[in-house]
This record gives sequence, structure tokens and C-alpha cells, in this order.
Amino acid sequence: MALAGPVVISQLGHTLVQTADTMIVGHFAGTISLAAVSLTHSVFMVVLVIGLGIAYGLTPLIAQENGKSNKEECGKLLSNSFWINIVSGILLFCIVYFGSMFAMQHADQDPKVVNEAKPYLLLLSLSILPLMTFNTFKQFAEGLGFTKQAMQVTIWGNVLNVVLAIILVKGMFGFPPMGIRGVGIATLIDRILMMLVMMFYVLRSKHFKSYIIHFKFFSVQKARVTSILKIGTPVAMQYVFEIGAFAGASLIAGKIGALEQASHQVAITLASMTYMMASGVAAAATIKVGNSFGNRKFVRLQKFAKVSYHLVLLFMICTAILFAVFNQQLPYLISKDADVIQLAAQLLLVAGLFQLFDGTQVVGLGILRGMGDVNVPTLITFISYWIIGLPAGYFMGIVLQWGIKGVWYGLTLGLLSSSILLNMRYRYIASRKLVIA
Repeated sequence: MALAGPVVISQLGHTLVQTADTMIVGHFAGTISLAAVSLTHSVFMVVLVIGLGIAYGLTPLIAQENGKSNKEECGKLLSNSFWINIVSGILLFCIVYFGSMFAMQHADQDPKVVNEAKPYLLLLSLSILPLMTFNTFKQFAEGLGFTKQAMQVTIWGNVLNVVLAIILVKGMFGFPPMGIRGVGIATLIDRILMMLVMMFYVLRSKHFKSYIIHFKFFSVQKARVTSILKIGTPVAMQYVFEIGAFAGASLIAGKIGALEQASHQVAITLASMTYMMASGVAAAATIKVGNSFGNRKFVRLQKFAKVSYHLVLLFMICTAILFAVFNQQLPYLISKDADVIQLAAQLLLVAGLFQLFDGTQVVGLGILRGMGDVNVPTLITFISYWIIGLPAGYFMGIVLQWGIKGVWYGLTLGLLSSSILLNMRYRYIASRKLVIA
């Protein structure tokens, strides 16, 4: 829990930046600007999770090498991860900016919205590079078990982002009103400062001195680049499959009706907040399991895996009860439409079961990442979401005409499949390691 808590807040920070930007624009910049933010974020979030996945490839390796007390290798892995994320940041910038510009101009979007989105998209795209650099040092620190520092940087970064965004959007303290451009400038400044602070902390802290003496800015080795990408790339694909599946569910909801799509968005937003807790437990599981795996303490590894499953089940049972008891009140946090609230309240009852499997599947992924197993779990996530979950949701929601509830039943089935298969994969690898040991 000491590891997981700060990770939860750090991960929430990435989501809350987008949420804060949306709220500020919605209150102060008008409908066209709000539509432009929605259009930009829909593209940017997919690219963001790819970048986060690639950067995440460092953490399990650091945890494993630290378990072996191999500080030299940890320093060299950081050097290689730094350049992987720099190159990835540049490539992702080119993809999201130039690709999105082409897509928006040829996707029958409102010209006013596209024109409004262009400067915001450019500024948000530029922020990818400092964000990737920030994550290089964040994942290194977390791999060694230092999670509170990234949390603190993220909290203060979010506060700064909100304050700057309001000042620049409204035009306060002598600044002219910048509208949506002000939000983009605030986000870019925020991420540059977060990068600098995290770099300074890792490179100057006494905690990392024995590791950093082996860190060299211009040191790149093919073998280490390959080992990082072997984990980071599949993790990125896991994120894409998951984000893509829920985006697909939103499209299916849209085929049923606008009311259903809006209700789906309300319920999934609430569910995503509790998912962050499970994600934090999963990140802590990766660190502890990776450390145990590195020093070949497989009985200890199994104990951490078991505790991680128990923790996430306990939390998700509590959130399931919360959703069931307050299903009529919680949707008011996001919408005031009575019809949307009524339907979202019904979906929150389904979310109680949904949450249990969502939590256990993300912890299963975290445990397997700590053991260096990412390729088979990536296949499992693809099958669970795209072969089982989405088709089942379409069949129950559209063909059987069960409506949006049917779509959620399909998603629940996909998460159940993922949870069971990932647990089976973990048990298979753990039993083999115990036999070998």
C-alpha cells in the first residue's frame, strides 16, 4: 500500500490534467472551444497511453536488477531508456500532430472546431517530449521503490496547470484572453517543469548516487534498448487494446442512441476513477514481484502476488457496495440530465461486478510484468477485449436489443475472461519457477 498509494495519485494526475482542461474551457471559452478540446483529446489519449506503455518498460527491469543488487545495470538501463523515450516522444509528436491534422481535415468535422483545435493540438503535441522524459526518471525511481516523489511532482504540476490555464484562458494579470490556446500553453509549461524537477531529483538525490554514477547521457546499447522495448512495446499495446475496446463500446452505445451514449460516458468515468486504485496496486505488484523475481525468491514472489489480489478484491468489493448504495446520487457529479442519471444509475449496478474483474485483471497484468512476461498477456488482452468482450457487447446490446446494459454485460464478460486467463498464466509460470528453484 505504501508503494501503491503514490502511484495511484501520479496516474490520476495524467487523467486529471485532461479533465481540468475540459472543465476550464467549458466554463470560460465556449462551445466551439469545448468541442475542439474533445476532438483533440480523443486522438491524444491513444498516443499518450502508447508513450506511457513504452516508458513503463523500464520499471520491471529496474526492479529485477535491483533485486540482484546490480546497480551498474540499473544506471545503464536508465541511459538507454532516456534515449528510447526521447526518440519515441519525437515520433509520437509527428504522428499525433501531422496525422491528426490530416485526419481532422478529412473526417467531415466542423471547420470552426478544426481551426480552433489546431493551436491546441500543436501545444499538446509538443508536451509529449517533456512528458516522456519525465516518465523516464519517474519509472526509474518507482522501479527502485521510490513512488512518493513522482506523486508530489504530479500534484504540484496539476495545481500549476489549473492556475495557469485559468489565468491564460480568461486573460488575467495583464495577459490577453487566449481561449483554448491558453490551456495548451499551461499544459506545456507544466510538463516542462515536471520534467526538470524529476530529472533534478533523480540525478542529484543521495538515494540514487550509486546508480547514477553509471548513467551516461550518450550511452546506448542495442541489447539494453531491445530488452526495454521487449517489455515496453507489448505494455503499450495492452493499453491500446484496452482504451480501444472502451472507445469501441462508446461507439456501440452511440448506435443505440444519444441517451445511452451519454449514460455510458457518465458510468465509465466513475468506474475509471476506482480503476486507478487497482492500477496503483498493479504497479506496486510489478515492483515487488520484479524485485523477488530478480533475486529468485519465488515463495516471496507468490506471497506478494497473493496479497495484491486480496488487496484489489477488498477495494473493489467496497467500491461495488458504494456504486450499489449511491447509484442514484453518483451520476449527479457529472450530469444533471434526469434521463441520463436514471440510466447511468442502472449501469453502476452492473459496474459492481464489472469492477471486480477489472481490478483482478489489471493486477494480473502487473504481476506478470514484474516477472518479465508481457507477450502472452498482450495476446490475452486482445482476445478478451476484441474477440470476446466487444463482439459479445454488440450481440447483446444490438442484436438481442438489450440496450446499453447488454454492451456492459459484454465488457464484463471480456474482463472476466482476461482476469481468469491472466491468473492461469501467472500460476503456470510460478509453478515452473518453483520446480526449477
